[in-house]
Amino acid sequence: MSLANHPKFLLSVLIALTVAACSKAPSDVEWRHYNGDIGGTKFSELDQINTSNVKDLELVWRYRVPDFVEGKNTAIQTNPLMANGILYLITVGQKIVAMKPDTAEELWMFDPYNGSGATGKTRAMLYWEDGDKKRIFFGADNGYYCLDAGTGQLVENFAEGGRLDLTKNLDHDDIARRFDARGPGVIYENLLILGGSVGEGPRQANPGHIRAFDIRTGERKWIFHTVPHPGEFGYETWSSDSYKYVGGANAWGGIVLDEERGMVFMGTGSATYDHWGGNRVGDNLFANCVLALNAETGERIWHYQTVHHDLWDYDLPTPPTLITLVKDGKQIDAVAQPSKMGHLFVLDRETGEPIFGVEERPVEISEIPGEYTAPTQPFPIKPLAYTDQDFTLDDVTDLNPEARAYVLEQLKEFKLAPIFTPPGFQKLVMAPQFNGGSEWPGAAFDPADNTLYINSSNEAEWISMREAKVENEISYPALGERIYQAVCSNCHQMDAVGELNGVAFPALRTVSERLSRDEVMKIVTEGKGQMPSWASFLEIEREAMLAFLFNDRHDETIDTENLQFTWTGNIPYLSTGHHDFHDEEGYPINKRPWGQLHAIDMNTGDFKWSVPLGTYPALEAKGYEPTGTFNIGGPVVTAGGLVFIGATLDERFRAFDKTTGEELWYYQMDGSGYAAPSTFMYEGRQYVVIAGGGGGIHQTTTSDSYYCFALP
Repeated sequence: MSLANHPKFLLSVLIALTVAACSKAPSDVEWRHYNGDIGGTKFSELDQINTSNVKDLELVWRYRVPDFVEGKNTAIQTNPLMANGILYLITVGQKIVAMKPDTAEELWMFDPYNGSGATGKTRAMLYWEDGDKKRIFFGADNGYYCLDAGTGQLVENFAEGGRLDLTKNLDHDDIARRFDARGPGVIYENLLILGGSVGEGPRQANPGHIRAFDIRTGERKWIFHTVPHPGEFGYETWSSDSYKYVGGANAWGGIVLDEERGMVFMGTGSATYDHWGGNRVGDNLFANCVLALNAETGERIWHYQTVHHDLWDYDLPTPPTLITLVKDGKQIDAVAQPSKMGHLFVLDRETGEPIFGVEERPVEISEIPGEYTAPTQPFPIKPLAYTDQDFTLDDVTDLNPEARAYVLEQLKEFKLAPIFTPPGFQKLVMAPQFNGGSEWPGAAFDPADNTLYINSSNEAEWISMREAKVENEISYPALGERIYQAVCSNCHQMDAVGELNGVAFPALRTVSERLSRDEVMKIVTEGKGQMPSWASFLEIEREAMLAFLFNDRHDETIDTENLQFTWTGNIPYLSTGHHDFHDEEGYPINKRPWGQLHAIDMNTGDFKWSVPLGTYPALEAKGYEPTGTFNIGGPVVTAGGLVFIGATLDERFRAFDKTTGEELWYYQMDGSGYAAPSTFMYEGRQYVVIAGGGGGIHQTTTSDSYYCFALP
């Protein structure tokens, strides 16, 4: 058979012709980068859709991902890209789909799992081109893939057949523990620069080192140790051997780039273990830091730590947004770093110095033996915190007398204390909760008037600590419950879908109804999807977990005197988990609003407006004003005077007037938009696209769709 008649050759010609037909038109305004541009501003210059006509927006198409399974816990969190007349989406099974932007007609699809049916969350792709070479990069599981952007075929000369194994070349021990890059990296010249997500439990996890790879070959070019090695700057802020066993300190939310200065910026997460740090004594650089690195070499230019010796899981969940402001008549390039605490750190882009001031305030010390507590924590002077903090009895819900009475009665056994109070043996109410504040989508910035738009959640949760030590004799399910609380509860709740770093995890109470004992044991032993393997558990530890999950073997006891358990690592005190706290009807225990959207003047640090974001339909039907809800999703701001955002539990996609905060339009989706929208111009028409996949948060509905809107 001649090459011209070969089926694969004919297919590639057909795809190339289709791509050419979809190539960029003169009127196109693209969305080539996650969050709009390499600075993460989520700003669009488009104004075809504006405050006067947004009420006329209509649904142009709805794309249902092909791998959605009814009843299966999934989510879609991707910010779609549009480049050269092609729209790129990611499905619940982490498949890449290329399509026509105006019709959602599929051009190609790539499955990193080769039909296995695995699911996961990928928030970001990277688009790159050099001459006729056009590439899509994205992460799935522990791999980072390189595809031909026109055909969807793996670029086989990148790394190992088009896939880069992120667990390798970490300057650690190369044990294949979790390291995935679902958040965005950046491309600087010929370097692909990546952070990633790692484990957070008491057992050994990978460190979150930042790495740069050759864009064509996948060869590692530099590495920055976020947990410093001996002789490196910051090493003295840890225990001497911390670098051998501490994980985390990772830029899981992504990276942004100042191309002109050749600088990359990121926010890092907490170090492991999240809630006890007696084995990492010190402030722990570069965990919980805004980091500025030389993009070419990976060398540190500056850092700013937002939490010292984190004991709360107060990650920086998003990279900073690159902004410009005017202060005292001087134009200043800066970075604006949102946080889970609801603090916005505004720092000079070249030096890292706070522009509006930050003060170190004394905080309570820990009661946990062996713990080190930082004596102070940083509080920005301006802007003020944009979420509720310091939960007190004055903050208890006033939704109705019954709810207030119920919560007050529950609180009799809880400790109420200011933010940065270390978790202790008594149940402690935390505000904001462990998911923020802010989460991974981050802020939007309008350069026309230097205004920053940020959404926030205002809910409380509770936590407590306990000894990891186990009694000499303990029943199988009781030991399994201890292991669950220590290892599993940060991700998996018993009665609700869990959420960690924007990833949804199924409830465990009903696992025995969904899976057989052998199936659960296989998952625990081998891992599946986002869950790592726990093959290093003792057989008796795995059996105890199954006894807990299947609620049996209560009369069988384990003699623990001569057992050396693996699940506690070298951690003597463990948290009992992150616990939701609601009234009898399921509403938050604190006063409204429970979620907000804010506009902040970055020239002054003052708030322009704050409005509730989201509503509970049941309360709305009773005549309540919008209450706000917990929210994870990002805003986009446009030159048309609009802020578009999904994010809320009520499954609505909204448009607000960016000047006043007035809600101008909404569309009721079938699933919440836990993602950042994209907007672009294609053949003279402006489109807005958002993933409405829901799932994963507060037991909200799981759905299957992307929604695309435009004017008639």
